[in-house]
Amino acid sequence: MATPNPVTAAAPPACPAPMKATSNGAFHHENPLDYALPLLIVQICIVVGFTRFLAFLCKPLRQPRVIAEIIGGLLLGPSAFGRNQKFLNTIFPKKSLTVLDTIANVGLLFFLFLVGLELDVRSIKRTGPKALAIAVCGITFPFLLGVGTSFVLRATISQGVQPLAFIVFMGVALSITAFPVLARILAELKLLTTDVGSIAMSAAAVNDVAAWILLALAIAVSGDNTSPIISLWVLLCGAGFILFAVYGIRPLLVIMAKHSLSGEPVKETYICFTLTLVLACSFLTDTIGIHALFGAFVVGIIVPKDGPFAGVLIEKIEDLVSGIFLPLYFVSSGLKTNVATISGGTSWALLALVIFNACFGKIVGTVVVSLSCKVPFRESLALGFLMNTKGLVELIVLNIGKDRKVLNDQAFAICVLMALFTTFITTPIVMAVYKPARRGAPYKHKTIQRKDLDTELRMLACFHSTRSIPTLLNLIESSRGTKKFGKLCIYAMHLMELSERSSAITMAHKARRNGLPFWNNKPDDANANNDHMIIAFQAYGKLNKVNVRPMTAISDLANIHEDICTSAHQKRAAMIVLPFHKHQLVDGSMESLGSSFRHMNELVLSHAPCSVGILVDRGLGGASQVQASDVSYNVVVLFFGGRDCREALSYGMRMAQHPGISLTVVKFVTAPGKSLAFGAKLVAVSVDKQQKVVTEIDENEKQLDEELWNEFLGKSIKYEERLVDSRNDIEAALREMSRSSLILVGRMPSVAPLVYNSDSAQLGPVGSFLASSEFSTTASVVVIQQYNPAADAHPLVMEEIDQLEEPDTPL
Repeated sequence: MATPNPVTAAAPPACPAPMKATSNGAFHHENPLDYALPLLIVQICIVVGFTRFLAFLCKPLRQPRVIAEIIGGLLLGPSAFGRNQKFLNTIFPKKSLTVLDTIANVGLLFFLFLVGLELDVRSIKRTGPKALAIAVCGITFPFLLGVGTSFVLRATISQGVQPLAFIVFMGVALSITAFPVLARILAELKLLTTDVGSIAMSAAAVNDVAAWILLALAIAVSGDNTSPIISLWVLLCGAGFILFAVYGIRPLLVIMAKHSLSGEPVKETYICFTLTLVLACSFLTDTIGIHALFGAFVVGIIVPKDGPFAGVLIEKIEDLVSGIFLPLYFVSSGLKTNVATISGGTSWALLALVIFNACFGKIVGTVVVSLSCKVPFRESLALGFLMNTKGLVELIVLNIGKDRKVLNDQAFAICVLMALFTTFITTPIVMAVYKPARRGAPYKHKTIQRKDLDTELRMLACFHSTRSIPTLLNLIESSRGTKKFGKLCIYAMHLMELSERSSAITMAHKARRNGLPFWNNKPDDANANNDHMIIAFQAYGKLNKVNVRPMTAISDLANIHEDICTSAHQKRAAMIVLPFHKHQLVDGSMESLGSSFRHMNELVLSHAPCSVGILVDRGLGGASQVQASDVSYNVVVLFFGGRDCREALSYGMRMAQHPGISLTVVKFVTAPGKSLAFGAKLVAVSVDKQQKVVTEIDENEKQLDEELWNEFLGKSIKYEERLVDSRNDIEAALREMSRSSLILVGRMPSVAPLVYNSDSAQLGPVGSFLASSEFSTTASVVVIQQYNPAADAHPLVMEEIDQLEEPDTPL
């Protein structure tokens, strides 16, 4: 008698067939989403596009991108969009999650490698007792609260878990500080190199290393049926790996770093070897049992930080890793998080308890030890919230705990929301409780117009692309004057937008001191290695014996004006030169660079501690720098009267001393009883932003105009007076000058507007016309605003007489 087939009698549920890599296409009646590669492409596109959209929404709140990526992961998971099973089964089917998790974890390996590259062990060795005390207390107190919290969770929603592993995981989850996220927040708030930022970064570095050690301990003691002997072997092998990395692998990396010279490309073999080494070490640590991430992190730490080698490694992989692969990890985490599991009064009370303990432990512990170290209260409170920053590292800890079944769905969701909340509140609260006041010593020469002409003229020349450098250099050469005038000192400031890149954070850290851009003449400085645009300024300074000092300002464009204005005050500049927010195309039309640059110029005009010149670049001297002996420019100064025109005339009088400059001053006058307003209502903006109609010109201003004009008449400079009866007469006179090399004009003379409905209103009634493409395609323009102490009601730098003057760079 035949026996029944036991398989057919009680068949287990069939496993889904593995997905094929590629499809034959829709014309073969195949759905691309049923195949691994096209589905992965769709997942990446959706994840990256959605998280970037959320980052755009979070930008006005000045939140780091990690917040948007955590929220994006939660929304795409079963907490929101994933509640629609059709969406979840189509875009993130279970059979695709292995491929998605694998790609996400490969990206995570290289991101942890980048984190290790940012972490300089020497800075930890140099950590002062103050930062060390803050770090130790900042991890001990919240760790103990995490241990206490674990007992409450085990008694309610996490019954039956491994006690020791759960205690360590909860302790690490509450005590960790996200070093990369903290660095981004500090850079955004311009606190990276202040005293508070330095303490926070040093303490976070110590905290980060301690947290990884504790996480290794947590991983070693977790797992199914793990005996103490196995845990001990895992820890010993992990320690042995670290020793092997330091004494076996690091010497090879040191040799490669020494052979990677500044200014020369790093060999492709070195890059390939290092990246392969990251994967090999990740395999070793995974084999040991302390997770593949540790291997990548350790390799990043032991890479030499001197020279260009580490910087090139960051540049090679940061965009691909941070932009494409890392968001996949947040979605992978979000697919495991179901906020709906937090239901009922007990669950919400536990969520509040976890958030309270996490914040209380970090903030109170840090504030108490900071106050005991004699840190002022506001700085201590800011340090407390900064050290409470969570982020990706927190999610890594939680995901490892979830994968090892230490954290169940409910505990995992509670901890993810805790990480999101604590990071979200950091930036707004730090901005509210701590805004360091900029203080500086007062200085005398804040304008070009001055009585003692033999004093040094200091200018802060700003640029954000190579396009404007030749014109800027030719303008500087024209400003040199002769022996009759004082020396010229130029601070060339490269304006760079702060991004989420690791390299941008590193450059911001190297290019700032005490929260401000500064010039460092060390040959291995970030300015010398990373900012190739300043080489032209350095070469010009050496050839022409002009003090040129390069600087780099790396900030968000919304507040980069603070760097410009505070640096100008610190360097005692008489004029800030800004590039116009439009550049000229080949056909002569003007193309806008974006509203951000226009807004930046407007803010600088409002807050500048000295005079400001906005340079409309139409190729002064051509597309390259002109040698001093070859300078031959026709410069025109337009004089309508008023404070700004006096500054323009003073600048022109200095230029006239250059043997290659032919200066012409054109003074516009009207018939007796008339004014240059020609009946138009002139609107002035007061310091409190209130608009008022100007009916007549101040007699004191007229007297000052006459005094400067009489001084000018004593010099042998060509000038002419133009009698005008209308706006059209002014326009016609200006068009005659459209073939000049350079035109200097005051920003706000009392003149009827020549252009209406212009997006260049910041240049004033005449400057906006000169900047239009209808006026000229060859004449560059500098629109000048003279510093007015009466209008400087809200300065970014508070001047104090007893404030010590910061030492300047050596002459």
